[in-house]
Amino acid sequence: MEVLVAFIAFFATVFGIYYVHITTRNKERMALIDKGADASLFNTGKEAQSSWLNWNKFTLKIGMLFMGIGVGIIAGSILDSMEVMQHGSDYVSMIFLFGGLSLVLFYLIDRKNK
Repeated sequence: MEVLVAFIAFFATVFGIYYVHITTRNKERMALIDKGADASLFNTGKEAQSSWLNWNKFTLKIGMLFMGIGVGIIAGSILDSMEVMQHGSDYVSMIFLFGGLSLVLFYLIDRKNK
């Protein structure tokens, strides 16, 4: 029963945050229009939308993350067999280390392509 209450509370919180964001954005836009600002301020253009959700970049990022996690598991296994670190912490630390390195590498590749 407690799990159900936790899920309901979580989704209610997410919905509340989204609702406040949308209503606040609407009020800001209406205030700008009332002041006489040009409505073209709200058009972000296709460039912003295409950079927000580019499936090629998204799949590359997720692929690099999963590869980093795989390399982290292999490195954790090597450290576990050599008994360099405590059991359990070697896997977790290597997964986060190589997963983070893969995301940093993606950022560098993406910045270079821009």
